[in-house]
Amino acid sequence: MNANPTPIAHVGALLREWRSARRLSQMDLALDAGLSTRHLSCIETGKAQPSRDVLARIADTLEMTLRDRNSLLVAAGYAPRYTESALANPELAPMRRAIDAMLKQQEPYPAFLMNRHWDIVLANDAAIRMNRWLLGGRDSPHRNILRHAFDPQDLRAVLVNWEEIAGTLLAHLHKLVATTPNDAKARALLDEVLAYPGVPEKWRQRDLRAVPAPLLETVFQRDGQRVAFFSTITTFGTPRDVTLEELHIESCFPADEASAAFCRELAGRAPRGSSMAAAR
Repeated sequence: MNANPTPIAHVGALLREWRSARRLSQMDLALDAGLSTRHLSCIETGKAQPSRDVLARIADTLEMTLRDRNSLLVAAGYAPRYTESALANPELAPMRRAIDAMLKQQEPYPAFLMNRHWDIVLANDAAIRMNRWLLGGRDSPHRNILRHAFDPQDLRAVLVNWEEIAGTLLAHLHKLVATTPNDAKARALLDEVLAYPGVPEKWRQRDLRAVPAPLLETVFQRDGQRVAFFSTITTFGTPRDVTLEELHIESCFPADEASAAFCRELAGRAPRGSSMAAAR
């Protein structure tokens, strides 16, 4: 096998991977993308060079992310179309101000800015206070929601409904791995969390029959104090930058008045710090 395939062969192999991940036949993909089955077959076998327009139509049909669209273009020998900017870059300054405002507005309740691998990029003071209280005053070594949930030395130890929350998180990760075949980081994260002790054997396979609950509460308990939250997710509409597309804000709201009162109490105990940042 050629270790350095030509762009035309590379893009064909990549398309086959994506089509398989989406469980589409050549005919299904061709019809939805407005192509002939023969033309798509020639692209996949490396007999035809797809144009940028054809690749865009295929990417739309496959519901590919901006990052994966760039990878598809590069695989076909084209320049990437979408930029990927650091959140600290001047061109994203208006969005950074909006994010900071949303995180601050959520006080005294926790809020996190995360990327598509659930790495915590930023968090408000309430999130820091709550995590430190849950961990007995220490900071977690992790900056990833799944590692928080699966590590027995982390939030898992105080997470009352661990199986429900961890199982739901893992289902989302399984879906990401299954639908983004070239995401090596997602695959590595899946292998890592499955290696933690006490993970049920059945979680190693994706359950396509699972139906998510309409409202999921996360329930913690430490030293007799119970705190429960439900979450909302905010994404950024019609992004044209890879970074923005992959970010979302998770805002935690108290599920009952006792939890709300405890969040207010925590806020009154300590002076405000600065929002924490995590490596992306």
